[in-house]
Amino acid sequence: MSVLDYLSARSRPEIFYYNTRPEYHPHRLAKKLAELIREEMRGGKQGIVFLCIGTDRSTGDSLGPLIGHKLLERSQENAGFRQAAVFGTLDRPVHAMNLEQYHAFVRKNFPGRVIVAIDASVGNREHVGYVTLGKGALKPGLGVSKNLSEVGDIFITGIVGGCTSFDPVMLQSIRLSIVMRLADCICESICLVENLWDFPSVV
Repeated sequence: MSVLDYLSARSRPEIFYYNTRPEYHPHRLAKKLAELIREEMRGGKQGIVFLCIGTDRSTGDSLGPLIGHKLLERSQENAGFRQAAVFGTLDRPVHAMNLEQYHAFVRKNFPGRVIVAIDASVGNREHVGYVTLGKGALKPGLGVSKNLSEVGDIFITGIVGGCTSFDPVMLQSIRLSIVMRLADCICESICLVENLWDFPSVV
C-alpha cells in the first residue's frame, strides 16, 4: 500500500490521474501506459512483467491480486498475452511477506523486462476512486507503515482510501465496490495495449 504524497515528493516524472467515475475512458490510461512502456523499451528492455501487489485478506489491499486474477483470466481466454508475465493473483498473492522473494525471482528469470508494479494506495480523499500512473519505482507498504523495497519501472495504483487510512484494520472496511471498480478499469486499460506483448502469461 503506497502513499501518493511520498511519490509526489520524490524526483520523478509527473503522476497521471484517471477518474474511474462517473465515466471512465480506458483508452486514455492505455495510451499513456503504452507510451511509458515504449520509453522503457527504447532503452533496450524487452517484454513486460506485471507485479500485482497486495493481499486478499484485506479488502482495501486486495486490488493487486484482483487485477492479477483478471489478467490471468484474460490471458487464458485469449491463449496468453503475447509479451507479458503476471505475478500476484488471488490464489498466489504477492504481499509484504514474500515480495522480496518474488522481486528477486523476476530479476533473475525475467532480466531486461519492463516491470509494471500495481498496488492499492491512499491519497487525498477527493481522489478516492482514481487510478494513478507514472514512471519510476513503487514503494509498497508506506500506507500501512511498512518498510519494503522499491519495485518496478512503471507504477499503477488505485486510490482506495484517504491519507489518514494508515490503520491496516481500517483498510478491511474499505468498500469492495470501490476496489472492484478500480480493478475492472485498470484491467480493461491494460488489455487495450496487449498487442505490445508476446511472452506467455505466468504466475
